[in-house]
Amino acid sequence: MNVDLLKRLCETPGVPGREERVRALIEEEVEGLFDEVRTDAMGSLICRRGPRAAKKKSAKSSPEKATKVALLCHMDQIGFYVRHIDDKGFLRVNNAGGFDTRNLFSRRVKVVTGSGDLNAVMNPAGRPVHIASDADKAKVPEIKDLFVDTGLPLDEVKKRVKIGDYVVYNDPFMEIGDKLVSQAMDNRVACWLGIESVRRIEEEGRGHACDLYVAFTTQEEVGLRGAKTAAHAIGCNIGIGLDVTLSCDTPGVPSDEAVTDHGKGFGLHVMDGSFIADYKLIDEVEACAKKSKIPYQRTILMRGGQDGAAAQQSGIGSRAIGIVVGTRYIHTTTEMIDKGDLKAARDILAAWVPTIS
Repeated sequence: MNVDLLKRLCETPGVPGREERVRALIEEEVEGLFDEVRTDAMGSLICRRGPRAAKKKSAKSSPEKATKVALLCHMDQIGFYVRHIDDKGFLRVNNAGGFDTRNLFSRRVKVVTGSGDLNAVMNPAGRPVHIASDADKAKVPEIKDLFVDTGLPLDEVKKRVKIGDYVVYNDPFMEIGDKLVSQAMDNRVACWLGIESVRRIEEEGRGHACDLYVAFTTQEEVGLRGAKTAAHAIGCNIGIGLDVTLSCDTPGVPSDEAVTDHGKGFGLHVMDGSFIADYKLIDEVEACAKKSKIPYQRTILMRGGQDGAAAQQSGIGSRAIGIVVGTRYIHTTTEMIDKGDLKAARDILAAWVPTIS
């Protein structure tokens, strides 16, 4: 398992609308793996790999005749944009993506500017514990209450930081037990899968009859925006949304709300708040997983959405499904996945995609 690639993906900053550093990393990583690589107007990286015969490259097939299959993997992570610099040099921010503000106390962050990255801290405005009242301690801050402290004087802050610079979590990638922990697992996990599943197909010489696209999309966290344009440009017949999903197999959550359990395999995504998967594709993937002895679990997410929905509804529409990886503590700096579940997601893509005709 190429854990180093996932580490580099997770530690590269890129919020909705500012995914260019992640895109550059991916573009370098996929060199030689695809026939065509291009960036669209919204910044999504669209990679095409024409049909291949098993064990050797076939003659070029007409893309109009081959089934177009798109793996959709969003590059953006949740984060913040700088919206104001006050007269003491503290930064106020606007969120890009969804946060539970209970997770935003005393966070280490990185401010990404045109002149370089700045280490900083984020805290809610208000009194510290020694002088806080009971009412102060009970208050849950809103995004507008948060500020970022760079440790720099006002004149230096104004030289280096501009409105529209962005802020991300700044914590290290970790391996603990059978798990991997990092900020931005949502959705660098999918970027990893988009690269490593195709790499596995290539290394094992499986070939594929379909015209295979991997779209590393932008701005998913604010409304599946990049996937809408990428899927329309591709005109895919089958869209596969790659993403993380909840794994609430932890204390305090009823088992019927767990969505997935760590260690039970990849998630075969049936539905969420944005789309309902094609039932025939669900049956196909399930049959392939059983035949290949790849562990899986069916998943339904009551709310939320993913890029598979954009593919399903683009142009004249396409058949769509989701392949997901259960993640504990989602949308925090401690997002945790199980190594076995990640491997299962890679393996099902490498096993199933070559069977699509």
